Amino acid sequence: MAVRATEITELLKQQIQGFSDEATITNVGQVIAVGDGVATVHGLSQAMQSELVEFTKDGTLGLVLNLEEDAVSVIVMGDYTAIEEGDEVRTTGNVASVPVGDALLGRVVNALGQPLDGKGPIQTSKRRPIERIAPGVIKRQDVDTALQTGIKAIDAMTPIGRGQRQLILGDRQTGKTTITVDTIINQRDSGVKCIYVAIGQKQAQIAQLVRVLEEHGALDHTIVVSASAADPAPLQYIAPFAGTAMGEEFMENGQDALIVYDDLTKHAQAYRQVSLLVRRPPGREAYPGDVFYLHSRLLERSARLHDDLGGGSLTSLPLIETQAGDISAYIPTNVISITDGQIYLETDLFYAGVRPAINTGLSVSRVGGAAQIKAMRQVAGSLRLDMANYRSLAAFAQFGTSDLDPSTRRQIERGQRMTEVLKQPPYSPLPVEEQVAILWAGSAGFLDDIPVDRIREFETQYLDFLRTAHSDLLGRIREEKTLADDLVEALRKVTAEFKATNDYGREAVPQAAD
Repeated sequence: MAVRATEITELLKQQIQGFSDEATITNVGQVIAVGDGVATVHGLSQAMQSELVEFTKDGTLGLVLNLEEDAVSVIVMGDYTAIEEGDEVRTTGNVASVPVGDALLGRVVNALGQPLDGKGPIQTSKRRPIERIAPGVIKRQDVDTALQTGIKAIDAMTPIGRGQRQLILGDRQTGKTTITVDTIINQRDSGVKCIYVAIGQKQAQIAQLVRVLEEHGALDHTIVVSASAADPAPLQYIAPFAGTAMGEEFMENGQDALIVYDDLTKHAQAYRQVSLLVRRPPGREAYPGDVFYLHSRLLERSARLHDDLGGGSLTSLPLIETQAGDISAYIPTNVISITDGQIYLETDLFYAGVRPAINTGLSVSRVGGAAQIKAMRQVAGSLRLDMANYRSLAAFAQFGTSDLDPSTRRQIERGQRMTEVLKQPPYSPLPVEEQVAILWAGSAGFLDDIPVDRIREFETQYLDFLRTAHSDLLGRIREEKTLADDLVEALRKVTAEFKATNDYGREAVPQAAD
């Protein structure tokens, strides 16, 4: 087939019009050593700290961690076994970043923002660098709006506010993750977007967590960032920073977000591994000297922004795993000093059936009542102190209460009943108005004549009674956020009516008096 001269001319014109004489400069280096996920590269003189570089052999990405005099240390974010000495490495000019925005909600992604759930590519063009300087003091405002967890023991005694950083710590298998999952489930109707960052967990556990969120209708407002135990240490190291970047997108658009880091103990261990591999000097417990800065620069990015900047917030719930209840170890004390309070879960309480197993003496919220609605402050004002006093007196109860003076006996019996009230099964968060109602019934003395072993039964039936027959009272608590005198009187009348129509007398001797 003959080609006409006019066609050739037209093609040449198109090529000439599209020609660009802009020169592109790419910094190219060579691998001089590689091992254990770290490559030492010579020749990348223009590389930046935290810049992404590409191994041209197979397209694997790496992150620049150490800038030395004649070489850079790059942590390989992928399979390093195919990389060999002499391989070419190119700078990309980009610092590590992840996709952000609403398109990630309901998705499971890795630490680079790439989908892991088989639901196709993420449809967003917006990206944010994973490392960023935290908002300054002037950009922040007071934490004074409650973030309801739906867990009575937390919302009453160690409340969490929007923009707060509340540490959850305890030994393994004491219910730390369950508390955070309950909190995420409770945000279904609150408009709070959630990010759950899983660091160093088994993939089966992460899959189970995703299934629980899906079953309770909470996955639609949640992003799950997975850096499992099978992933390289560099991905576990950057995962919390990637999740924080996703949360900052919501915060800076005037929305409220919640991020869970599960857990920062494994994060510190991944960073220790990476640091030792790039030959940074070890310090206490072989952690590098900047392990405090690692977590402080991460957690300081959680804030409640000033109204002039949209008034958005990012609340963080970091988790720390302790060894044999030792909260004075290196990493726990570091993170306790950075956060705005801690919830300490105790193994002995957990195995005694007190769940959530919160130690009220060692748990504290440095925001306090500012992060509670007034109605909750009214019913829970002295609850934390009373429960701490009860725990100190509870040792006497095991020897019987017959020799105790009446006031001490009353305090122990009230404490036993309030302990039962504060127990809560997993994945069943309560609206704040129902929490206020049952806590009010306990503090007003309506539970004092009910056997301890029937308190949970009373609570279930009492709340069902309020929902069905007196939803107007719950609605008033929710709308007014305070217990006015007439509302208290109505609650007193309704509660007395409920007890009169249900057999909740002391027909059995309470457990404490055995």
